[in-house]
Amino acid sequence: MHANRTIAGSAHRGYLDGQMLVAMPGMTDERFQRTVVYICAHSAEGAMGIVLNKPAADLSFPDLLVQLDVIPEKERIRLPNRVGRMHVLIGGPVETSRGFVLHTPDFFIDQSTLPIEEGVCLTATVDILRAIARGKGPESAVLALGYAGWSAGQLESEIQANGWLNCASDPSLVFGPSLEAKYDVALRKIGIDLGMLSSEAGHA
Repeated sequence: MHANRTIAGSAHRGYLDGQMLVAMPGMTDERFQRTVVYICAHSAEGAMGIVLNKPAADLSFPDLLVQLDVIPEKERIRLPNRVGRMHVLIGGPVETSRGFVLHTPDFFIDQSTLPIEEGVCLTATVDILRAIARGKGPESAVLALGYAGWSAGQLESEIQANGWLNCASDPSLVFGPSLEAKYDVALRKIGIDLGMLSSEAGHA
C-alpha cells in the first residue's frame, strides 16, 4: 500500500510522466538491467518510456539519417558537428524500427510534438530528423529506436516488487553525453550508493 501512495503522490496528476525510472541492481529482466528510463506517458491504461543509456551498437546518427533517406550519403560530410556526436539509443523492446526523439522545447511541430514536462518534448516524425540534419533542430536531443511499454497496472506492480526506483527528471540525465555514467548518476540522485547494493546485484 505504501508504494501506491508513493506513486499517487509523485506527480501532479498522480502518475509518473516526466519522471525517471532507475532499475534496481537485482532487476531480472536483462533488457532493463542497469537502465535509466524517462517516462513519457503514464496513466491508468499503462505507461510508455524511453531507455536513456543503452546505445545502438554500430549505428551512428549520420548512418541513420542516410538509412532513412533523410540525407544522401554524399551529404554526411556537411552535417553540423554536433549532429555527428548525437547518440542513437535502444529506447526499448517495442517498435524497434521506429525513431523517437526526446528534445528541448525550442523545437515544436504542430500536432506532432508532445510536451511532456518543462524542458522535455517528444517528437516521433521524420521531420525533426530533417531539421536536425539542417542544423535547425532543437538545442539538445536524443534519438531512440523503440520504446519501453507497460500495460495497465504493470509498472505499478514492478515498482511494488522493487524492480524500479523513481526520481525527478534531470536534463543532464536526459540529454547528457556520457551514457555509461547515467545509471550511477541517477542512483546517486536518489541517494543510493551502488556499492551498498552490490551484493544484491551479484558482484564480487
